[in-house]
Amino acid sequence: MWDYTDRVMDHFRNPRNVGVVKDPDGVGEVGSLACGDALKLTFKLDKDARISDVKFQTFGCASAIASSSALTEMVKGMTLEEAEKVTNRDIAKFLGGLPEQKMHCSVMGREALEAAIRNYRTGEKSKQILEGKVICNCFGVTEEEIERVVRENSLTTVEQVTNYCKAGGGCGGCVPSIQEVIDRVEVERKSAGAAAAARPMTFLQKIHLIEDTMAREIRPMLQRDGGDIDLVNVEGNKVIVAFRGMCAGCNVAQFTLKEVVEAKLREFVSGDIVVEDVKS
Repeated sequence: MWDYTDRVMDHFRNPRNVGVVKDPDGVGEVGSLACGDALKLTFKLDKDARISDVKFQTFGCASAIASSSALTEMVKGMTLEEAEKVTNRDIAKFLGGLPEQKMHCSVMGREALEAAIRNYRTGEKSKQILEGKVICNCFGVTEEEIERVVRENSLTTVEQVTNYCKAGGGCGGCVPSIQEVIDRVEVERKSAGAAAAARPMTFLQKIHLIEDTMAREIRPMLQRDGGDIDLVNVEGNKVIVAFRGMCAGCNVAQFTLKEVVEAKLREFVSGDIVVEDVKS
């Protein structure tokens, strides 16, 4: 049985905004019954061009229902420009987390919203526009989609990619191509980090780079195991952090502090950084 949070179970048992908006301004449909998940999202704008009503219909598991319900609650009152900035990680965070094997449900929600906005702007009514080279023929996942989930969620393995977008979960013939995407993104990420670390920085720029590295490189790794981390303070080259969730009090926390947190900050920010936690 999946370990769902109370908020996930609430949105599953009491889903908000189920149905279809009458005379919608935007309609987005993604997934397919053949793949096991399908989602339709419709929205209506008010006179100020904000989302006044939004509803969904889905065929899927508890995570699909909860993610769709959460997304509709999140985007109500937003402009389309604001709604476009909502990521699958935002949806999962709103729900208090999702099992990694169910993260594709949050990705499907984001894709449905994007399809509905595209429909509003262009009038395109097709269920899903596949842009770029299809890597996974079993689930119709493109190279662009795989690269996006890898970048947005700092994924490092094919198994994780499968959890987030199903690519690689069928015949397995696309696994080498998925690995190539992961490797390419990792090389680009390290190059960008090294270039940023080599540039002279003000103290404020350094703090921003530390925060960005924690959000992109460290936090997703910890969150996959039910943990988290907060930046408490920066004193010169000393970075003080606080572990949260499952990481707080974990018997391998000191290993994580040095071999994960400190190592990543030295790689992407500065080679002389020393990391301490609030208990040190």
